[in-house]
Formats: sequence, C-alpha cells, structure tokens
Amino acid sequence: MRPWRALLAIGLAAMALVLLAPGRAAAAGGVTRDDAIAELQDVRISIDETLALFKAGRDAEAFEKARSGYLNHFEAVEIPLRVVDPTLTVEAEALFAEVRQLVRSEASAGEVRDKVVELRAVIDDVERRLTSANAGAAAIVAGQSFLIIFREGLEAVLLLSVLLGYLESAKAGHLRRPVLVGVGLAALATLATVVALQTVFAAVPASRELLEAITAILAVAVLFYVSFWLITRLEHKRWMEFLKSKVWNAVAVGSAASLVLVGFTAVYREGFETALFYQSLLSFGDGMELWVAIGLLGGIVALAIVSVMIFRLGRRLPLRTFLSVAVLLVMVTSVAFLGNAVAALQAADVIGYHRLTTWPRLPIFLSQATGYWPTRETVVAQVALTAVYLIGGVYMFVIRPRRHRQQTALAPPSVVTAA
Repeated sequence: MRPWRALLAIGLAAMALVLLAPGRAAAAGGVTRDDAIAELQDVRISIDETLALFKAGRDAEAFEKARSGYLNHFEAVEIPLRVVDPTLTVEAEALFAEVRQLVRSEASAGEVRDKVVELRAVIDDVERRLTSANAGAAAIVAGQSFLIIFREGLEAVLLLSVLLGYLESAKAGHLRRPVLVGVGLAALATLATVVALQTVFAAVPASRELLEAITAILAVAVLFYVSFWLITRLEHKRWMEFLKSKVWNAVAVGSAASLVLVGFTAVYREGFETALFYQSLLSFGDGMELWVAIGLLGGIVALAIVSVMIFRLGRRLPLRTFLSVAVLLVMVTSVAFLGNAVAALQAADVIGYHRLTTWPRLPIFLSQATGYWPTRETVVAQVALTAVYLIGGVYMFVIRPRRHRQQTALAPPSVVTAA
C-alpha cells in the first residue's frame, strides 16, 4: 500500500499546484487565468466602444461591437471563470445579452448607459475572482488603513492629554468628568456617522460608482487640508501651542458644557474624518477587506501603546518625525483616492474614457490600492495633485524658511531691558 500512498500524495500535490499557481490552466480548453485577464482588457475596450457608437447613433455598429466583444473575447474568459464562480459567469452572460438587446431595440441612451455601467462593475468582479491580491497591494491597503486610524487617533489622544494635564495642574480635577462625557458622546456620534454613511449609500437613488466617487472626492479634500495643516505644526512647540490654545479657551469659559464640547470636538472631528476615510477605502477595496481590517487592528494596537506611553509614562513623543512621515503618507493616500474617484466617475459614465493603450495596466487589486488606471483623465488628475503637493512642499520647506531667515537677519536687534 505504501507505493499507492506515495502516488496518491504526488497526484494531490500536482493537482494543488495546478489549481493554486497563478497563470496555470484553470479549466479545459487551455485558457489560463492570465490569458483570461488579458482578454478582459479587450472586453472593456469593446464595452466602451459599444456605448460610444450607440451614443453617436450608429446602432448597427454598436450591436456588432457588443457581439464581437462577447464572442471573440469574453467567451475565452468564461472557460476559467466557470471553474471558480459559475454564478458570476451566468450573470455576466445575461448582462452582455441585455446590452445587445437594448442596442438592437433602439432603447434610450440612458437605458444602455445604465446597463453598461452595471456590466463594467461585473467585469471588474470577474477579474477579482480570477486573481488574488499580491503582497504589494495588500501592504499598501493595510498601510493606508493603519495610517488612518493611528493618525486620527493620535491627534485626539494628544489633545486629551494636554486638556487633562492642564486640568490636573490647575487643581481642577473635578472638571475631568465633563470632558470624558464629551469624549463618550463623540465616540457614539462616530458610530452613528458610520451607520449614516452606510444608510445613505443604500438609500440614495444614484449609482454605486457615483456615490463612491463623491465620497472619495470629499476624502481627498479633507486629506489635502490635513496635509498642509500638519505641515504648519511640524514643530513640537507649535503643535503644543495649538493644543493648549484649545484647552485654555474652554477652561476660560468655565462651564461644564464648554468642557463637554471641547471633549466632544477633540474626538468627533477625528472620528468623522476616520469614518469618511474608511468609507472611501472600503469603497475601492473590494476583495481587500481583510487587509483593511489588519491595518485597522494594527493601528488600534499601536495607538493603545502610544496612549499608555503618553498618559501613564508621561513620555514625550518625537512628533516632528511622526508628523513628517504622516504628511507624506497622507499625501500619497489622497493621490490614490483621487485616481479611484476619477475612475469611478468614468465607470458611471459621468466623464469620458480616454484609455492610454500603450501604458501598462496593473493588476486590479494594485490599481485599487494606488488609484492608478491607464486613462488620460486619471493620470492627469493624479499628476496635477502630486504637482500641487510638490510645489506646496517646496514653498513650505524651502522658500518660506529662507524668507523667514532673511527677514530675521534684516530686522533690528530687539532691545532687552533689565527688570
């Protein structure tokens, strides 16, 4: 029996290699998953051309393009797809048939567009089922998730540490309670915001792609503001002055309500931003939810450790180093979000597609993580935002300090009088 067991083990191992190794034949017909993914690019182009021809009133050409896109390209994709997801195969076939029927029956441009938008989303799902997230995409998404929770949480922790420390030094420990009440209310409001965002996504009568784009654009706007806001507070002294000013303003009022409010705003602003960023990250993270969760968990653990160091050990953190790194990562994340937002607007047919056919196309999970899609619109948007960041960085770190030094050198020495 031993030889049979050895043969059986070898056979099982060989079967596992065939099924798990990327690029191997996944089904009969000799079509590999890599072949199918390459065909998907031609499928996407045929879908775009179908819609463009139909809008131009060239219905017969549009029908022929839709038919050839399915027969000449997607049928090859179906061979490995049936093995991993028969249901998705049937869904895609039905959508192709519906698009052809709408074109043939001279339906309205809106009906054809809506069906094409739905088909585009299914084609992306097909690619996700035929591939897996590589290490690069997983690391990027986990890092983005880690950065969001850690940066937002650390800002709240720093503000609370200054606030509570000031109350302690002022012999006003009894005022800690309203501050903590405000913090608790902010935590509840953050959870309510998360639920509200999900509810709005489900209730608003708009395409998923359009809602994802709007959310991402809002996230980019906030990240853009946060980037330059952080730059102005890279120095530890400036950071602490900013925090203390908020504390002193609240304590000066003296009422419990003002302290509840400062505790609430210290946490909820970060909570709202966190909810918005994660909504955007998850919107473009189909198939990457595990890595988002890993980054979130890692960020919470790191934040808990830093909080203990601040509150119990009273250690001073190297804020300039952290904030410098955070600024760079926030900028990179906003560029990725912007690319995905533009791609979502294209998928929803709000703006046009101008594919850069000679540019390389990344695997779909890496495209989601970086926001890079080879179209003129996405590339221009990402390059423009990157240029703004570079120009702003040169001004903030080179030109502005140089001007400050020149003004300081030209200013007359101050007169110091003895007390």
